[in-house]
Amino acid sequence: MRLTTKGRYAVTAMLDLAIHFDKGPISLADISERQGISLSYLEQLFTKLRRKELVRSTRGPGGGYSLSRDADDIAIAQIITAVDEKMDTTRCGGLANCQGDDRCLTHELWSSLSEQIHSFLSGISLGTLTNQEDVQAIASRQSKKCDEHNSAENELGEKESKVTLDTSNTRSVTG
Repeated sequence: MRLTTKGRYAVTAMLDLAIHFDKGPISLADISERQGISLSYLEQLFTKLRRKELVRSTRGPGGGYSLSRDADDIAIAQIITAVDEKMDTTRCGGLANCQGDDRCLTHELWSSLSEQIHSFLSGISLGTLTNQEDVQAIASRQSKKCDEHNSAENELGEKESKVTLDTSNTRSVTG
C-alpha cells in the first residue's frame, strides 16, 4: 500500500477540524496556515470530503467547514477512501490477475495485508486522535504560532493604514 499525500493531507485537515470544532466553522485558509497545506489542494480534498458527507460547509462571513458528525463517529479509513485513496497492497488491484490472468504466489499475503490495514484504520476515529496528548500539544503549538503570525500581520496592517491616513490628510499649500 502506498498512502499518498492526498490521504495524509485529508486526515491531517480533518483532524484539524476535529481539534478546532468548538470555534465553529473553520476556513480552509486557517487549516492551510496551521498545517502547511496549499489552499487549492485543500479545496480539492474538501470537495470530495463534502460529497462523502464527512464535512459540511457554511457560506458567508464566518463560514467554513465543520465535521458532519461527532469526531468519534468518523474513522480514519473513511477519510482516506473518501479522497479516492486505495488501501490495496496487491499489484493487481485485488483482481487476482497478478500473473497474466492468474493469481500470483503471494496474492493472498498482500490481499490479507490490505484487509489488516483497512481494519486497523477503521478502528481509529478522529476522536481517538484528538484525545492523544501529543496531538493536543502539537495543536496548541500550531495555534499559538498562527495567533502570533496573525497578530503581527494585524499590527503591520494597522501601521500601514495609519501611514495611508497620514498622507491622505496632508494638504499642499501654495502661495
